[in-house]
Amino acid sequence: MNEKFFALPEEKQQRILNAGYRVFSQNSYKKSPMSEIADEAGISKSLLFHYFRNKKELYLFLWDTCAEMTIRYLEQYGCYEQTDLFEMLYRGMQAKIRLMHRYPYIGNYAMKVFYERDPEVCREIQESYKRYKDIKANGTLLNLDPKQFREGIDLSMMYQEMYLASLGYLWEFMQNEEMDVDQMEADFTKMFEFWKKTYLRE
Repeated sequence: MNEKFFALPEEKQQRILNAGYRVFSQNSYKKSPMSEIADEAGISKSLLFHYFRNKKELYLFLWDTCAEMTIRYLEQYGCYEQTDLFEMLYRGMQAKIRLMHRYPYIGNYAMKVFYERDPEVCREIQESYKRYKDIKANGTLLNLDPKQFREGIDLSMMYQEMYLASLGYLWEFMQNEEMDVDQMEADFTKMFEFWKKTYLRE
């Protein structure tokens, strides 16, 4: 990646990121044209290739940026410091909603990347995804107080169940052409309340 990208004004960097997130979120990797990303970002295709040598480099850069920004926002909202699981989940939801207001297609992009099977990028994405997921899961489980939960609850299994349920909801949610972030917040709040009744001690 050309370091000149980071020398760009923040507003122009954001335009390029948002253009990439939108185009890659609405097409497969192979069918995402660099020319469309450049047009939406308001730059020439040759200039886009000046910042990123090829489509794969841009794709992986967008993924790493997405993961790093998500972690940074979660840290800003104090998610990793919480010992109350549902307070952590609520703060995490608020952090991601704030991120989606700045980058409207970043959630769609993350879901699309997760299911991308193009051999040019699949292996690197899955290895990177596992690293980020393990960091989040291990940090979360270390902070939890087992006394908060019903006797006999397997915390790792509980976390995995909640994670997969959230992933499934997001996949369905991203199929809508118009994303209603307020509706997403309301739906997750209901899920949190259900999980509280299921897993917490009375």
